[in-house]
Amino acid sequence: MSASRKVVELFYDVLSPYSWLGFEVLCRYRNVWNIDLRLRPTLLSGIMQGSGNKPPGLVPNKFLYMAKDLGRSARYFDVPLVTPADVAHVMFVKGSLSAMRLLTAVSEKDLGQETRVEKLSRELWMRIWNRDEDITQPASLSEAALKAGISRQEVEELLQIITSQPIKDKLKSTTQEAMNHGAFGLPMTVCHISGKPEMFFGSDRFELMAHCIGEKWVGPQPMASRL
Repeated sequence: MSASRKVVELFYDVLSPYSWLGFEVLCRYRNVWNIDLRLRPTLLSGIMQGSGNKPPGLVPNKFLYMAKDLGRSARYFDVPLVTPADVAHVMFVKGSLSAMRLLTAVSEKDLGQETRVEKLSRELWMRIWNRDEDITQPASLSEAALKAGISRQEVEELLQIITSQPIKDKLKSTTQEAMNHGAFGLPMTVCHISGKPEMFFGSDRFELMAHCIGEKWVGPQPMASRL
């Protein structure tokens, strides 16, 4: 690999199941491709409102397609995704604002070190998109953070600051940054190539992404393909 690693930013929300698929694949390729992966917690509801997009769950045929597609995508990408019993209530009533503020707070605290952001993101996805558990209440967020390896004392500190203005502003600014790149949904990946950003929407553009950054796509399990 060359010394210059291409910056790849993943804008995501744990409310988005397709974001989980994209997240896991990029985490797997982090040390396979010559990239500097940066995780960018973003608010999906802000993207949808700001872009004027309509959630697929509000379009009957899209909703039916998504229900089928998520199952086969989960099997292909080997992600333990299970749709919640009342997915409409989870996505459109409960939302993910507190969870994304918590991820933002951890990201701000761990600038340049994304291990805890990765672990916490995965645990939040496991709660909502595997075990059909809450991600909105303080006790739920605390349990997820503890499972992600964050100390109880620090969890308490983080829960105190997720409603602070700096954390609110940071999540808003990241969401606006995604909008500035042309986001209309999540996940959105931005690859910085020769000083220029290339935006990819969704979790099914990895072949094209690899081509654009001069790498090779070898399937959803790159380490297995090396055996």
